[in-house]
Amino acid sequence: MDREIIESHVTLEEYKKIVNLLGRKPNLIELGIFSAMWSEHCSYKSSRPHLSKFPTKAPWVVQGPGENAGIIMVDEEKEICAAFKIESHNHPSFIEPFNGASTGVGGILRDVFTMGARPIACMDSLRFGEIDNPKMKYVMKGVVAGISHYGNCVGVPTVGGEIYFDQCYQTNPLVNAFALGIVKKEKIFYAKAAGVGNPVIYVGSKTGRDGIHGATMASEEFSSEEEVGKKVNVQVGDPFVEKLLIEACLEAMKTEGIIAIQDMGAAGLTSSSVEMASRGNVGIKLELDKVPVREKGMTPYEIMLSESQERMVVVCEKGKESKIIDVFEKWGLDACIIGEIIEEAAIKLFWHNEEVAKIPINILTDEAPVYYRPFKTPKYIIENRNYIQNNITEPKNLNEITLKLLSSPTISKKQWIYEQYDHMVQINTAVYPGSDAAVLRVKGTEKGIAISSDCNSRYCYLNPYEGGKITVAEAARNVACSGATPKAITDCLNFASPEDPEIMWQFVKCTDGMADACRVLDTPVVSGNVSFYNETANKNGKRAIFPTPTVVCVGVLDKIENKTTKDFKNKEDIIILLGENSGNISGTEYQKLIQGEFKGTGQTIDLAFERILQKSIIEAISKNLINSAHDISEGGLAVTLFESAFDNNLGFKVRLDDEIRTDFLLFGEEQSRIIISVSPEKENETLEFFKIKTIPAKIIGKVTGKEGTILHKEKTVVKISIEEAKNIYESNLERKLEQ
Repeated sequence: MDREIIESHVTLEEYKKIVNLLGRKPNLIELGIFSAMWSEHCSYKSSRPHLSKFPTKAPWVVQGPGENAGIIMVDEEKEICAAFKIESHNHPSFIEPFNGASTGVGGILRDVFTMGARPIACMDSLRFGEIDNPKMKYVMKGVVAGISHYGNCVGVPTVGGEIYFDQCYQTNPLVNAFALGIVKKEKIFYAKAAGVGNPVIYVGSKTGRDGIHGATMASEEFSSEEEVGKKVNVQVGDPFVEKLLIEACLEAMKTEGIIAIQDMGAAGLTSSSVEMASRGNVGIKLELDKVPVREKGMTPYEIMLSESQERMVVVCEKGKESKIIDVFEKWGLDACIIGEIIEEAAIKLFWHNEEVAKIPINILTDEAPVYYRPFKTPKYIIENRNYIQNNITEPKNLNEITLKLLSSPTISKKQWIYEQYDHMVQINTAVYPGSDAAVLRVKGTEKGIAISSDCNSRYCYLNPYEGGKITVAEAARNVACSGATPKAITDCLNFASPEDPEIMWQFVKCTDGMADACRVLDTPVVSGNVSFYNETANKNGKRAIFPTPTVVCVGVLDKIENKTTKDFKNKEDIIILLGENSGNISGTEYQKLIQGEFKGTGQTIDLAFERILQKSIIEAISKNLINSAHDISEGGLAVTLFESAFDNNLGFKVRLDDEIRTDFLLFGEEQSRIIISVSPEKENETLEFFKIKTIPAKIIGKVTGKEGTILHKEKTVVKISIEEAKNIYESNLERKLEQ
């Protein structure tokens, strides 16, 4: 049994607790179930004490955390809701990039349509190591191919996302997948089992040996030497079956009788059955020999822990099971009764009429260990307090610096990626990838939904509390720049080992900052995922990722016709800067370019001002004062101006008079700043509007012809043709991938 304890990934202390709770030693099947349900991925045993500080309620929140996806109200009159969630598929995507990423998309789609919602959009947040590394090129190409393959084949558009490159992700890339669907309020389904004697139906694909112990693999660090051996833990998906499953589930939901429905995600049949029973305070009996399998000789252990894709569990009213089964069989899917709901609050497993496992439900859920991990301030934080950015020598050629920033893989245009995605299928996409936020139509209404994925992990590394605030604020600001009111967020909290007190400190401070931002900005957390152990051991020691709490903000436009994009629209339009410049380059792309590393205390943000800024930009857009709006982020003011110019091939001439060193002024990434353009006839009205709102609004120039020109006081410091800058901005990522 000692060897079995080690292979089960439970600690010796956890094993002793299991024996004490059961009153006996668990058998191998039971130990495997505990291993999955008590894993970090399923139990949140290190993060749970800190997640409770997130605000989760608001008048527009229909369903908060605890279900497969969060749900908010989009149209009160027509009771149309949006269901959405983001989750990680990090380790699988490094081990097997194509299948790891594609099954990440499949899994998050199931979380959404399990709620009764038809998926209408996907996004992805990706982090890779330096793009010059051959392994990273391989991983990146595989991940992008997997995302595009699954999304395109299943017929759900990938409408946006983000991608960052940094050395810290060299051996641990991040793949966070998001999906959103639309559902009428009265058509929402939940995963809460009920009704003693009601049948449990298995639907979807057959069960195989792929993905066994996937949940535990996602809850541990691994070494580079283990990579090949862990390929068996990665699932293999089939988007064509997923499409059938979507249609079959949505049709079956129209048939009376379904009480609860649950995706078989992490830990497969184990987690889906236990979680459904736990929510309903009932027990569940499963006859595992009735589970459809695609491989010979599969054991109860393998069947319970398999993470084969495109599978669901349905609980329906007794006597109505044949109608439900008929629907799934019509769509060519497996559908059969594998058990029933029982009064005793336990999971009972049978194999050819012999009971092979029995565990009380509450032991697997309520009694799962909770760790109050110690945390302490990292040494690098203390050392960085003495950083002085003025020690950097100011470059003489700022044209060259601007072009280098525009060609940076993190900043440069990602068309090589999103051109592989079908972002127009279902014809709901109103603002395409590349603007501050994607915007979706809500058919049958005047409403629109805006979504933006954000996280600058460099800020979170240098100052986790402020970085956590900024992550939420920037996602919401991007949504606001589209004209939508931010309503809620879903998050994917990617960190290294919680057993390291310095990593745990990053987690605590980041989530503190996120919680504060959510409260101030009225964006409750309605769903999410925690991904720990994002670090890899090799002969040089451990390499941990930067803290990366990815956030997707979802907002609502009352009238989609008011949607706004980042690009300048007309020559002679007035360019206005909202917010104040301070020239902070800590954690910026410019600092990486000049120094090759990140130093200082990072960026900071005033949430009270951010709230006013966002509400003001939304109102200004609704009043049709603004032609374009673009959040100033990576690369600073100079990069933002050029990005605003490219789409319509328009130039600009801008003069800045701030008493700040020129390079810091152009490339600093201080928060709560937006570049807007307005028609000349609306100049005075716009300035007066923002004055009343107490938002600093300064005319800095106008939209022109073929060049981007920036003056600092009376000196021209940047002058580049739009054609040259655009060519570099649009071609560099693809060129680097081909090298």
